[in-house]
Amino acid sequence: MKATVNVGLGVRSYDILIGNGLLDRADHCIAPVLAGRSPIIITDETVAKTQLPRLQTAFGNEARTIILPAGEGTKSWLQLERLIDALLDLGVERKDKVIALGGGVIGDLVGFAASILKRGCGFIQVPTTLLAQVDSSVGGKTAINVRAGKNLVGSFHQPALVVIDPTVLETLPDRQMRAGYAEVVKYGLINDADFFAWCETHAAKILAREPHALVKAIEHSVRAKAKIVAADERETEDHRALLNLGHTFGHALEAETGFSDVLLHGEGVAAGMALAHAYSARIGNMSAEEAQRVTDHLASIGLPVSAQDAHVQANGQRLVEHMLHDKKMSGGKLPYILSKGIGRAYVDHNVMIDDVAAFLDGVAR
Repeated sequence: MKATVNVGLGVRSYDILIGNGLLDRADHCIAPVLAGRSPIIITDETVAKTQLPRLQTAFGNEARTIILPAGEGTKSWLQLERLIDALLDLGVERKDKVIALGGGVIGDLVGFAASILKRGCGFIQVPTTLLAQVDSSVGGKTAINVRAGKNLVGSFHQPALVVIDPTVLETLPDRQMRAGYAEVVKYGLINDADFFAWCETHAAKILAREPHALVKAIEHSVRAKAKIVAADERETEDHRALLNLGHTFGHALEAETGFSDVLLHGEGVAAGMALAHAYSARIGNMSAEEAQRVTDHLASIGLPVSAQDAHVQANGQRLVEHMLHDKKMSGGKLPYILSKGIGRAYVDHNVMIDDVAAFLDGVAR
């Protein structure tokens, strides 16, 4: 099964290719975009052991590689500097397109480096985690983490191409699959109640990597995100902001755990979505039963749905302090992505931060 999804952004438009075995055919699907230049692949130590050999073989073992440490800690000033120095040593030119082979960390870091190297060169996303395939590889958001919070230094820089090969997920740990699944569910919760219902009945097949269910989940998610990005590329309106469902709560939980492997990003998003729906029920936007349905589904596959599940013991005030570093802050106010029911997410600009703190102190943690 193969599919092509176009992200329509005028001169910045690009294709997302989805298909089993695409990694092994990189000489056909990626090489034309490189325009005759020698491939440069940036990956991490984990992916280098599992998927890098496939890509190198497809390029006839002519690709040059840069291998970085694995983990969220790689999205840092230190690793950004090291990556840029390595790319300059390899003679990267402005018209070149480097290849990001990895999960969200590698995609975010390489994309940001490409956006500032020689005032902007190109890059290609080859995501190797479910989360990166359905979310972070699409849309052009690139960033690193800093002491104050997650993704606070970055840029919008669209890739030239995204190549999604679901077979790379065969080596992905089950915990990473579950974390990525949270971002799949998100698209149903935003504006597609039917897709959420489909997820409820197909989650086990997706997590078991059943080919038909997995490809459908990936393609549906990618098409949903591509449509939103095309309508609001730089999040200047509330439309793209909906993609942050679960992220305001989730990033606060991640910050409290030090952006470490204690809490993966997708796990933080899962807990954040459960909390966002619970808070929406608290303020009367949706029924408690519907909010519980969201929580029950996420919990049923082993995802965290509370601060306690996320290994966070901080009180509400401490967590909202993390939220105040959120990129969405405007005029001293923080918009929250809340819900009026499954598939009816919206941006609320009038949430009182003290009420959120009280809510977090009051929920079972």
